[in-house]
Amino acid sequence: MARRAKTPVSFDAELARLPPELRWREWMGRVEAVIFASPTPVTREVLARVVGRDCNLDLIIDDIRAELRGRPYELAAVAGGWQHRTRKSFAEAIQLATGLGAMDPKPLSQSEALVLLCIGYFQPITRGELGQFFGKEISRDVIGHLRSLGFIAAGPRSPQPGAPHTYVTTREFLGHFGFDTLRDLPDMEALEDAGLLSKDRLLAGEFPLGMMEGGGEVEELEADIASDDEI
Repeated sequence: MARRAKTPVSFDAELARLPPELRWREWMGRVEAVIFASPTPVTREVLARVVGRDCNLDLIIDDIRAELRGRPYELAAVAGGWQHRTRKSFAEAIQLATGLGAMDPKPLSQSEALVLLCIGYFQPITRGELGQFFGKEISRDVIGHLRSLGFIAAGPRSPQPGAPHTYVTTREFLGHFGFDTLRDLPDMEALEDAGLLSKDRLLAGEFPLGMMEGGGEVEELEADIASDDEI
């Protein structure tokens, strides 16, 4: 005797049968569960599938964050979505207890970090333009390493003669370093507005890269993503 196929159960996103307070709590639970279960940042579009059409996701996220205050983990805005992350203040305890973080699976030298930083600020950018920043050719191995880590990808062809490839950063770059968007790079807009972070002026040699390295906030980002020192 053939087995009867199970009747598909329709997912109730609206929860109209519930009173408003219980409906809100259920939506909060669904949103947090989806984020918790995902190994990558969850976008607004994905979360919208599990809540009602009139649900304000920003307020849901705010309420979840409020409940997580004082907990060792938080809901972080990363790479255009949200992700559960342990708070930085507990990094040493986690490393001591588990060894996690003792060996960074994605190590970068200081020079690789600077190349990545330049791509982050000035993308799309060619390997030749990167070489002008540093006063020497950037090896294909450096570019290949950054690509193998998933931090950069090929961008549009440059309008320069020969139409060389350009490079851009990826969502993996944002997620790994805890940025939601490129606007979260240290004071990018302020530096650009002040004329201190102009691609054209740097390429013209008016602001050597060494001046950038001396800047406190750029130096801080460098320290976050660097380990040693060779291009």
